[in-house]
Amino acid sequence: MPSTQEPQRHPLELKIPPPIIAVLLGGIMWGVSRLTSLTEVPAIPRYAATGTLAAIGIALAVSGVLTFRFAKTTILPDKPERASALVSTGVYRVSRNPMYLGLLLLLCAWAVWRSAPWGLLGPLAFFLYINRFQIVPEERVLSAKFGTDYRQYTARVRRWV
Repeated sequence: MPSTQEPQRHPLELKIPPPIIAVLLGGIMWGVSRLTSLTEVPAIPRYAATGTLAAIGIALAVSGVLTFRFAKTTILPDKPERASALVSTGVYRVSRNPMYLGLLLLLCAWAVWRSAPWGLLGPLAFFLYINRFQIVPEERVLSAKFGTDYRQYTARVRRWV
């Protein structure tokens, strides 16, 4: 008789909200930048790159939140089963995860601002962690909840960009 049990979940799945992960990694990046050598980057390009990355990141994250609010569905990252609608409009036509992409770009902006090459491991760590412990479990839930509509959406829109 086949098992109807849900597969064993990793204890970190859907446990730590992505903004908390971003803040923790930002703190680690700050510490790394204090302990390692910095790269000389001219001020104007550094400010421009930091501002551009931060502005795009904030715009994506806020747009994602507002689109979810407009659709009257949950933005709680630890409770994807509470989703009441499959959101595929607005910024969700370009990215399935604009809020996470926004946080990633903010971490990239922070790395550029700090001018510490080792700090670039922060955005990489965020990307890897969020993919494994946030996005993959969310996708399992959304696929089960929204079925064919969700699978068609994932075929049309990339996970990140």
